[in-house]
Amino acid sequence: MTTQPEQVLENNLVSQLIGLGHKSVVIRTEGDLLSNLKSQLETHNKTTFTASEFDRILIHLSKGNIFDKAKTLRDKYVLQKDNGDKAYIEFINQDFWCQNQFQVTNQVTVNGKRENRYDVTILINGLPLVQIELKRRGIELKEAFNQIQRYQKESFAFNNALFNYVQIFVISNGVDTKYYANSQKQSFKFTSFWGDEKNKKITQLEKFANIFLEPCHIAKMITKYIVLHESDKILMVLRPYQFYAVEAIIDRVKNSDKNGYIWHTTGSGKTLTSFKASQILTHNPKIKKVVFVVDRQDLDDQTVREFKAFDKDSIDGTEDTKMLIKQFLDTSRPLLVTTIQKLNGAIKKAKFRNQIEKLKDDKIVFIFDECHRSQFGDTHRRIVNFFTNHQLFGFTGTPIFVKNAISKKSIKQTTANLFHECLHQYVITDAIRDENVLKFSIEYYNVFKSKEEVEDTKVEDINTQEVYESDAYINAITNYILANHNRKTHHRAFTAMFCVSSVDILIKYYELLKAKKTSGEHRLNIATIFSYAPNPEDASANGEIPEEDFPDMMMAAEPSIHYGKIPHKDKLDEYIADYNQQFGSKHSAKDGNTFLSYKKDISKRVKNKQIDILLVVNMFLTGFDSKSLNTLYVDKNLNYHGLIQAYSRTNRILNEKKSQGNILAFRNLKENTDEAIKLFSDKNAKETITIAPYEEQIEKFNSAYASLMAIAPTVDSVNDLVTEEDELAFAKAFREIMRLKNILSSFVEFTFDDTYMKEQDFADYTSKYLDLYDKIKTNHQKESVSILEEIDFELELIHRDEINVAYIMRLLAQLKDAKPKDQAKQKKQIIDLIAGEAELRSKRVLIEKFIQNNLPNISEGEDVEDVFKAYWKVETKKALQELSTAETLQQDKVEDIINDFLFTGRMATEDEVIEALDRQPSVLQRESISNRITEKIKDFINTFINGVE
Repeated sequence: MTTQPEQVLENNLVSQLIGLGHKSVVIRTEGDLLSNLKSQLETHNKTTFTASEFDRILIHLSKGNIFDKAKTLRDKYVLQKDNGDKAYIEFINQDFWCQNQFQVTNQVTVNGKRENRYDVTILINGLPLVQIELKRRGIELKEAFNQIQRYQKESFAFNNALFNYVQIFVISNGVDTKYYANSQKQSFKFTSFWGDEKNKKITQLEKFANIFLEPCHIAKMITKYIVLHESDKILMVLRPYQFYAVEAIIDRVKNSDKNGYIWHTTGSGKTLTSFKASQILTHNPKIKKVVFVVDRQDLDDQTVREFKAFDKDSIDGTEDTKMLIKQFLDTSRPLLVTTIQKLNGAIKKAKFRNQIEKLKDDKIVFIFDECHRSQFGDTHRRIVNFFTNHQLFGFTGTPIFVKNAISKKSIKQTTANLFHECLHQYVITDAIRDENVLKFSIEYYNVFKSKEEVEDTKVEDINTQEVYESDAYINAITNYILANHNRKTHHRAFTAMFCVSSVDILIKYYELLKAKKTSGEHRLNIATIFSYAPNPEDASANGEIPEEDFPDMMMAAEPSIHYGKIPHKDKLDEYIADYNQQFGSKHSAKDGNTFLSYKKDISKRVKNKQIDILLVVNMFLTGFDSKSLNTLYVDKNLNYHGLIQAYSRTNRILNEKKSQGNILAFRNLKENTDEAIKLFSDKNAKETITIAPYEEQIEKFNSAYASLMAIAPTVDSVNDLVTEEDELAFAKAFREIMRLKNILSSFVEFTFDDTYMKEQDFADYTSKYLDLYDKIKTNHQKESVSILEEIDFELELIHRDEINVAYIMRLLAQLKDAKPKDQAKQKKQIIDLIAGEAELRSKRVLIEKFIQNNLPNISEGEDVEDVFKAYWKVETKKALQELSTAETLQQDKVEDIINDFLFTGRMATEDEVIEALDRQPSVLQRESISNRITEKIKDFINTFINGVE
């Protein structure tokens, strides 16, 4: 037997869990689940419940969604006993997590929209808190994830909805095992392997279960290491490296007075780790205050928002040093977030220092974010000299070693000098291997090479500074960026930053980009931000990216600063005026606060993809996270930690289309890049951190194409696939083709001529692939199960932002004007294009009808787009009437539902949909009718509204 049957895997796991200390219990129905819950809660709370008392508990437990139930689980319930007494009912012991009741069962059956039977369930105090779904060896793990997704829709939320109390899901095929938190916004990309302290993955189910599912450990993960994200209303569970980092800090505080630092690579979730460490430390009665310190005002605000997202009552930001002193003295506030500048002011200025004098001997823990940026100066000495009972912990993605240390007065300070030993390490190679961040695609644009070839001049003889500042050089790079920006950002589905060597050079680039936009050479949204201070070229390239903000005096609004005399002030004002005109805003830079407001707005618009290219010198190259940013253009010297920090702006995980971070270097940074990779990972890390070159990607694509040909050698042969297993094999094979083509598309030199596959064949196979996806949707509406539902079709790899109705209209205008002999060919190309674009397929029949019936009748003077809009309006009205008639709906109420959805993004509730009916259905029919109508309304919106304007 080549694969282990799923039932054997399940039986072995249940036996193993029993051996670990989970008691076996047989639960087959929801009735069994409720009966067991009653007895387990009675045992845990050392009491008994009457039937009516337990009913009240069930009513309490049944309220709310997944997020609400997570809070209910952690709160005690005040039960009104039948005799009038009050009892405090605990659902889980969070302080002594081993002191709970642990059980394991399998094959629990729940009836919802469909009857579902779950594989293995771990119950704590009778509540199902861990759900394990298994697939036989050889089946891709994503299928188990998709199965849980189906349970979420079909059964978890039904009846008493006790399975909405699941905190952690585990999915496994025996060989690979991952876990993730229960959330209404789930993505397979955010599932995690468990690992050991050295970041070695533990993938085998047996080894994973021994460690992760051991009763005390799984209870600790649930009670201590799940975070309730207040802003998004979701559960988050720490990854193993985050868990070990927090545990190391807690152990260090508990057992010594030494300091320490955490080296977790940029993009690995340091804020969540530091929050959880801070939160747990505040519960230590020996600690008076936990102070989380950042090094910029905007990071202060950002950190406060993120901490509040995890726990809205955890902290308040410190607006100024006076507020910081007040919070230091507030005994009800154990956790503070402040900037290094405010903290420095608190202990430097006598009037503030005298107020907190009484705290100097209290136990205070300081946690420094990105400690390499903020801790190498007088402030560090002031903190350690003033607070006599302190402990310092630093977080950094790029530590300072002797090799990349910045020498000041011949003394090289390193991270280890200030924070002692590294308590836990998770470097960029670990993060890329675990798919927590993306690889980099680094291309070096050799400006000097062409000059050498043309003029036969040696590179070393060139005055490089003169070339870097020349109009010809700047124009060449600008043209290169404009020619390739769409390719690099997948037609502006993502955004880019462009970092340059100085404000003077930035001004040249900005002016040129602005002039080219005015002359119609591009339509990109350009913005910039820089400080008043001059930024000369950093010839030493030592890796330091200085904080490019206002001078301290300006931030303090000192009268000695004369605004009109600040360098580049006029240009900054001019560019902010451009920004205001572009976005209808009213920003300025008259002082530090208004400048900070402008900076925050830019940050928001980059994240929302409203800015295509952001021009910077140093700002935003550290501490700025945007998942929608995928490209960095570099025309400045970078090295060591500065280089890694800058590159890492591009490699946040988002979706399947974002396959790597793109770096386009216009300086000779190859040696610097290789050195930085060695320093912050290991000597053999280059292949791990950067994606394979173009030639290797072509080889991978051709290999994937050969696999596709073995399944479906022609497009028509897809129609002849007999079983769903064959169709699934085709879908997986073509999905791999799409993934590789997505990567290849970012290379400037990519053309289908370099592959074995013709571009038309790719389009034709795409259409067949989407036919399979449509088949799933049809099956789902008929409530029949298909194994094709167990694959993620990753439609974002097909969707192209530039292909929309407006684009089709331009093609139709060209078709109208084409010569008769060319019309048939152009018409087929348009139909094929629509068939291969996921978001246009719903409009396919209507567009074909327009081409057939309306396009030939358009007179020469008429505008195709105007005629199409009139046609679309008629068809929209007709479809709305047909929907209303078919489902006996009041049309005006359907229009209200659609308008509300378009305005708020919220689809109508079951009650709102039923209210739109002419006749009210029976209670038993309500749900199925509401679901059917809701799907039809969504289809109407997708067809007639989305993507039309």
